[in-house]
Amino acid sequence: MNVTRLRVCAEADQRLIHLKARTGLTPNLLCRIGFCLSLNDPMVPDPDKYPADSQRELNRYTLMGEWDAIFVALLRERCAHDGLDLEHDLEDQFRAHVNRGVLMLYHRMKHLGDLDRLVQEQMRLLPTAGGGQA
Repeated sequence: MNVTRLRVCAEADQRLIHLKARTGLTPNLLCRIGFCLSLNDPMVPDPDKYPADSQRELNRYTLMGEWDAIFVALLRERCAHDGLDLEHDLEDQFRAHVNRGVLMLYHRMKHLGDLDRLVQEQMRLLPTAGGGQA
C-alpha cells in the first residue's frame, strides 16, 4: 500500500476533536480504534462518502505505529473477504475504514470508560473470544 499520508473527511475531523476532549486519547489512537471497529462491521464502506475535505492530514506510520504491517494485513484480509480488488481498492478502503471507524466510535464512546465496554462487546463477536461460536 503506497499511502503515506491520509486526509480525513471534515466530519471525522470534527469528531476526532470531540473524542479527544472526551477521552484524552490522541487522534492517532482514536483512528486505530475506529479502524478496527470499522473492520469488524460487516458492511463494506463506500469511500465516496468520505471526501478528503478537512485540513487534518495524518502520517500513516504515526497513525498505525509499529503495528502498521498488522493493520495492512487485516485490511487486505477484509478487502479479500469483501471481494474487492486488492491492488485497486486497498487505499480507498483504508481511508474509508479510518473515516467510518471514527464516526462509529464517536457515537459509542462518550468518555474513556466506554472503551472497556466497547472492547468487551467486540470480543463477544469474535468466534474464538468467548462468543461461543465455533
